[in-house]
Amino acid sequence: MTHLPAPRRRRLGTTGITPSPLGWGMWRTGGSVDETATLLHAALDAGIDLIDTADIYGWTGSGGFGDIEALLGEVLRGEPGMRDRITLVTKGGICLPKPYDQSRDYMESALDASLGRLGTDRIDIYLIHRPDILTHPQELARFLDDAVASGKVRAFGVSNFTTAQIATLDAMLDAPLSVTQPEISPLRIEPLTNGEMDQAMELGLLPMAWSPLAGGRLMQPQTARELAVAEALDSVAEQHAVSRAVAAYGWLMAHPAGIVPIVGSQDPVRITEAAQAMGMRWTRAEWYGVYTAARGEPLP
Repeated sequence: MTHLPAPRRRRLGTTGITPSPLGWGMWRTGGSVDETATLLHAALDAGIDLIDTADIYGWTGSGGFGDIEALLGEVLRGEPGMRDRITLVTKGGICLPKPYDQSRDYMESALDASLGRLGTDRIDIYLIHRPDILTHPQELARFLDDAVASGKVRAFGVSNFTTAQIATLDAMLDAPLSVTQPEISPLRIEPLTNGEMDQAMELGLLPMAWSPLAGGRLMQPQTARELAVAEALDSVAEQHAVSRAVAAYGWLMAHPAGIVPIVGSQDPVRITEAAQAMGMRWTRAEWYGVYTAARGEPLP
C-alpha cells in the first residue's frame, strides 16, 4: 500500500531555520512562569520546537497587550539555554484600538517592543498579523527588508493575508517571504482549493495553520458536516491508534505544501500526544475520505 510522504523539517530559504513540522501556540496561555515553562518543556521533549506567540496575545479587551510575550520572556530569562532550542515566532501589526497599523514607524516600535518583552536580540520568524489596508505594501516591504538587514529578524511572513496581498507584497520585497499563516482545518478546507496552498508551494512559503481543530468544533461536533468529518477522522485514528485531534493534525501535515499545524492545547499531556502526528503515514484513500466528508459532497 502506497503512503503519502512523512512530515519533515523544511529549511526556510537560506536562513538556516528548520522548524519542526508541528508547532505549539501560546494564544491561550496565561498561567505562571513555572506552568508556562512546563508547557514549553513538554513541547520540546516531544520534538516540537516551533513556538508561536504574538504581541496581541494576552489582550483582554481592556489590558494585557504584550503579556504573553512578556511571560515567555520570563521563561527564557530563567532558562537561557532554551532560547537556542526554539524557533521563535511572534507577530505584530495589530494596534489597538485602530485596529491595524503597519506604517513603518509603528512596525519598528512594535518589533522593538516585542524584542524587549521576549528578552532576545532576534526573532526567528516575524509575522505581520493581519493586513492593514491603509499601509502601502511598499512601506511594509521596506520595514521587513530593514528588519532582516538589521539582524532583528531572521525570516518573516504574513498571517491572514489573501493571495493577492501576498503576491503584491512579495513583488516589492528584496528578502523573500518565508511563511504564511492562514486558518486551516478539516472544517476549513478553502485554503486547499482557493489558491492559498498553491501559492505557498509556488513561492516556497511554509504554511502555519492556526486553529487546526476548528476552534474545538472537531472535538465537539454538532452539525451534520462536523459529525461526518469527525467520523472520517475517527476511522483513520482507530487504524493508527491515535486520537481524533492527532488525526486532524496528521491530515493537514500530509498535504504537499508541508502545512505546520499550531497546537493550541495548554495541557502537557495533549501537547505530548500531538507529536504522534509527526509519525503518521496516510494513504490517499484515508486522506481523501476526510476531504470528501469536509466537502459535504462526493468528489467530481
